[in-house]
Amino acid sequence: MTDFNRTRAAFHLPEGVTYLDGNSLGPMPLAARDRVARMMQDEWAEELIRGWNSAGWYEQPRRVGDRVARLIGAGPGQVVMGDTLSIKVFQAVSAARALRPERRVILSDSGNFPSDLYVAEGLARAVGAELRVVEPEAVADAIGPDLAVLMITEVDYRTGRRHDMAGLTARAHEAGALTVWDLAHSAGAVDVDLLGADADFAVGCTYKYLNGGPGAPAFIWTHPRHAEAAEPILQGWMGHAAPFAFDLGYRPASGIERMRVGTPPVIAMTALDAALDVWEGVALADLRARSIELTEAFIAGVEANCPGVTLNSPRDPALRGSQVGFRHPQAYAVMQALIAEGVIGDFRAPDVLRFGFAPLYNGLDDVARAVDVLARLLRDGSWDKPEFHRKAAVT
Repeated sequence: MTDFNRTRAAFHLPEGVTYLDGNSLGPMPLAARDRVARMMQDEWAEELIRGWNSAGWYEQPRRVGDRVARLIGAGPGQVVMGDTLSIKVFQAVSAARALRPERRVILSDSGNFPSDLYVAEGLARAVGAELRVVEPEAVADAIGPDLAVLMITEVDYRTGRRHDMAGLTARAHEAGALTVWDLAHSAGAVDVDLLGADADFAVGCTYKYLNGGPGAPAFIWTHPRHAEAAEPILQGWMGHAAPFAFDLGYRPASGIERMRVGTPPVIAMTALDAALDVWEGVALADLRARSIELTEAFIAGVEANCPGVTLNSPRDPALRGSQVGFRHPQAYAVMQALIAEGVIGDFRAPDVLRFGFAPLYNGLDDVARAVDVLARLLRDGSWDKPEFHRKAAVT
């Protein structure tokens, strides 16, 4: 059994704060501070540019990628780190579409994170393809013979709705299409199994449930059957077969290495590497069971005690990730009042109170406090103050 008391003790959680926003930014693992300090002092300061070889900076994206692979049901040598999630979405979708050049349609859903849709829209315009967006419930029926790529975020960022990865992948394959899965709200939160689902490509960020810190690097995975054929439009120096030959023409590196683009963010990746230490000894089945326990308790508590809110997430835990949303007509102000009381979730337009439950550090005591504070604010109306209605730049 996974010891969640041990994992909770591995994080800095400010006194008096109930943190339910790890689906936006995970808290700081205690080991990250010291690991980054040592890297800066012992590697950057002393080794200077020699660190690319002596400290293993050049191989870091693959080494850390192997650690992420275990958490998403991928194998060794199949995941590489670097760049941002938007760049990795662009690479994955462009590579998948190029493997189906006779087809024009990229299919996604309206619950997808908007930036994924922005990337796909720009790519479609550039290559003469079509981005088709349907309601989440309509995805399966929209898969047809003209489909090149199914681009889906597994867990909806607002509702927590979880798509059936294996089922939709099988349906796409039956139609001759390929799949790209965004795991931004899945990795570290649910029991992902990319190889088991027979997916084609996957991408994700590491600053949410993987706790890599603000701006932590993204990851990309390619199924081994595509590893030597995938050719993304965005071709970078680090993805060249021989970067230090300085050839003027591009030759893709072997396998997942060709998905590297720019110089890896070594300091940020060092923090992520430390964060991944927390996952040693964590079983994904235990993680999923704990997530369901927390979210079920929260839904029951809110619905029993908090007037004026409506569940915005699937009621069936099998159809839900590790987050819960409730709707309220003044959700922004209510959330600001919660945050002022030390219960940190977040707001998603137009009217969603969003709460993320990270089993590594959240427990039933966090659920109880969040329910109690939310119930009090809604009953006494203390959320309705001018300062709670003023919108900040980041919501």
